[in-house]
Amino acid sequence: MTKHKGQSKKPAPHAEPPTVSPPPESADVVAATAEGVVQPETAASAGEALVELPDQAMQRLSGELEQVKDQRLRLLAEFDNFKKRTQRERAETWGRAQAELVASILDSLGDLGRVAHLDAAQTPARDVLAGVELVERKILRVLSGAGLERLGAEGEPFDPHAHEAVSTIPAPTAGQDHLIASVLQPGYRFGGALLRPARVSVYIWHEPAGSDAPAAGS
Repeated sequence: MTKHKGQSKKPAPHAEPPTVSPPPESADVVAATAEGVVQPETAASAGEALVELPDQAMQRLSGELEQVKDQRLRLLAEFDNFKKRTQRERAETWGRAQAELVASILDSLGDLGRVAHLDAAQTPARDVLAGVELVERKILRVLSGAGLERLGAEGEPFDPHAHEAVSTIPAPTAGQDHLIASVLQPGYRFGGALLRPARVSVYIWHEPAGSDAPAAGS
């Protein structure tokens, strides 16, 4: 082929350098990233933020200890105040109850005073006894309304929890065995609590002598 005169040769186009792709992450790196494993740089920065210095830990624990002590002292003070308030209210309630009971027997006390100051020379004995019995009934009625229970009555069964056997009497019949024959001193129970047992005499049945012996000639 004939070359034309003066025609220059065209330079070859500039070649682009080959692109080097980064090596693919290994399976271990991908798995670690998926599981949330912190890279060394991130772990170091997080460690600096989470690690507490000994002085800071001591200061924090001392503050928490003082707070617990303060709460404990407050609770003890509140409990002490509650105990004192409860005792005071109980004493006030008991005092009011006693005052109400005394006020309820003032009338009977006045009646008793009038009977006690009767002129024995001009007042028959039966009138004095009638006045004393009236006062007794009024006082017992008031106290019974407040919760007092009188214990001991002739003919009722003997109860060792409420009666005290002072003596025994032979029972006329077997059906009267261990029944109260007489009341020497009444007993009292208040609000379910035994104040004083009744002092009583008790019937005791004894089998007649020879009652079990075989009849003669049998």
